[in-house]
Amino acid sequence: MSDDKPKPKLQSIKDVVDQLAAAKAARNAAPAEEAAPAPTAEPQHKSRHRARTIARLAAVQALYQMELSGTGVEAVVREFSDHRFEGDLEGETLAEADEDYFAEIVRTVVADQRGIDQAITARLASGWRLERLDATLRAILRAGTYELTHRRAVPTEVVIDEYVELAKAFFDAAEAKFVNAALDGIARDVR
Repeated sequence: MSDDKPKPKLQSIKDVVDQLAAAKAARNAAPAEEAAPAPTAEPQHKSRHRARTIARLAAVQALYQMELSGTGVEAVVREFSDHRFEGDLEGETLAEADEDYFAEIVRTVVADQRGIDQAITARLASGWRLERLDATLRAILRAGTYELTHRRAVPTEVVIDEYVELAKAFFDAAEAKFVNAALDGIARDVR
């Protein structure tokens, strides 16, 4: 990564959500030579997964907002709960989110930011400081590191895939690869 911070790609919330859903569908597509799985009570599972994906996206947005504005964690959690979830955002309806999961991510990242930042910094190139990364990239890494360190029941692959896809939604391939490598290294350190 160069010394210049990458600029996030500007996309609507709907575009990001659609991109994340398409990436999830592509990962879960069965190879042609394998039989398709039998239908199950999957809609509830898909709905829960999508709600978690939206919670992760919102958590990254909230962490970014907090860093730029200096707004406190409880005010941001309340703002998202009162005005953003299942409401109109940028002229579009944000899909249902797991609000408890969102709040847990944001609150714990803030409460354990020193430990989370140390875990991330340990995986940066020699001489790199976390502050040199774009604020959105820091938010993605902090939220992903939170899940790797505090939510061990969530499979490592799920955490890394979700945050790599978020990075792809906001940045070019180089930053997504960086997120993948950093979170993979952190996972090896903490799991």
